[in-house]
Amino acid sequence: MRNLEGAMVFLRARLREDETAARAVKPSENDGVAGLQARVLADVAAKRRLVAWVEANHGTTWKANAEAQGLPFWQKGIVDVIAGVPKFFRSPVISRLLTAYEEHPDFQPEWKLIDDESEGEPGKDEPSTRAPRPVI
Repeated sequence: MRNLEGAMVFLRARLREDETAARAVKPSENDGVAGLQARVLADVAAKRRLVAWVEANHGTTWKANAEAQGLPFWQKGIVDVIAGVPKFFRSPVISRLLTAYEEHPDFQPEWKLIDDESEGEPGKDEPSTRAPRPVI
């Protein structure tokens, strides 16, 4: 994704807006409103954890912990591989989270998923020509 940092700034702003709107709702006697408010706040928290995961460089910490624990050579190798996953490979998470905000006036067209148009299910007489998409 081009302009990942801009996309993350945009996403953080939308998450702040979502949280502010959810907190502004005053639950009444209707338990459904309180439940919806709790779900929105939990959703915002989960999305923030995903954004933090994309940004984080846990590799250095993981490698230091593996060294301190005296792990065997082969286990240290596994830690090195996992810790070395670059941000580039974690960034599609942000693209998926941004899809909820495509109608926002500050949403940039460059953030739109390229394969978005082919997301629909094939018709009942239409065979699928695509391989199944991995679940992220």
